[in-house]
Amino acid sequence: MNDTTTSRMNLLQAVNNGLDTAMAENEKVICLGEDIGKFGGVFRATSNLQEKYGKPRCFNTPLTEQGIAGFAIGLAAQGSVAVAEIQFADYIFPAFDQIVNEAAKFRYRSGDEFNCGGLTIRAPYGGGIDGGLYHSQSPEAYFCHTPGLKVVIPSNPYQAKGLLLAAIREPDPVIFFEPKAIYRASVGEVPDQDYEIPLGVAEVVQQGSDITLLGWGAQMIQINKAAELAAADGTSCEVIDLRTLLPWDRDAVVTSVSKTGRLLISHEAPLTGGFAGEIAATIQERCFLSLEAPITRVTGLDTPFPLIQEKHYLPDYLKIYEAIKSSLAF
Repeated sequence: MNDTTTSRMNLLQAVNNGLDTAMAENEKVICLGEDIGKFGGVFRATSNLQEKYGKPRCFNTPLTEQGIAGFAIGLAAQGSVAVAEIQFADYIFPAFDQIVNEAAKFRYRSGDEFNCGGLTIRAPYGGGIDGGLYHSQSPEAYFCHTPGLKVVIPSNPYQAKGLLLAAIREPDPVIFFEPKAIYRASVGEVPDQDYEIPLGVAEVVQQGSDITLLGWGAQMIQINKAAELAAADGTSCEVIDLRTLLPWDRDAVVTSVSKTGRLLISHEAPLTGGFAGEIAATIQERCFLSLEAPITRVTGLDTPFPLIQEKHYLPDYLKIYEAIKSSLAF
């Protein structure tokens, strides 16, 4: 008998529930970050955790991202399970040296004698909140270039809890980007029980035969809307949510593109150097003889993230829909 019960949550509540679940299950789990204690963080992702588990396990840090990452690495290296919050993903760059040169290389440089695998760094990322150039960036590609890290991005509440629990328990450092634009807009049923979604495994959201649509995070809402528009024209779209970018599920995408013959990738980050380029190169190598059209990228623009022109900058379902039509007409 299936005794799983669910609660209706938005993505932000699912993150909070995931943190609560992890802290209840393992007393070594420690949350740290700017204003995350009694205040619950700028988005309230850690609400009530300090009251429930005490200040030693959920505490405020000084306003220094480099210090947050460095302290979290130290905690993880001595056996704690550190979950550090960077208030906005844009602010992760002061911590870049600690993450890329310390956390990612800790196990390798010691010959596996030491590691900081019990480290998860959470950060709200992406646009959609009129945050302007310092509160809207999508920096995932920077970290996908770094061996030793894992990069995970949920797109709905069910994924948020399951992927976060898997990330916290993962034996390698994980960067966990949360799409803040849909923190409260994405709502769904989430199991009350403890569960994990395996890292490195994509989800085929919808089966199709004419074109593969691939994305992650908040962009999945736009992709699904575009697929609905295309369906009204008689176009069958296969929709894939990558979920984990490092490592990404090459086999799932190859299987899909080998069937459909077309691939469209969409992300909010700028086109140049965006992770879509890595995916496109790999699929071109493995699916060259199956492709019926050039691989299409629908992305943000190669400019700083604008404030008043945010809607023009962001790739939306209409841009994706037009790109689908162009691919089919090639």
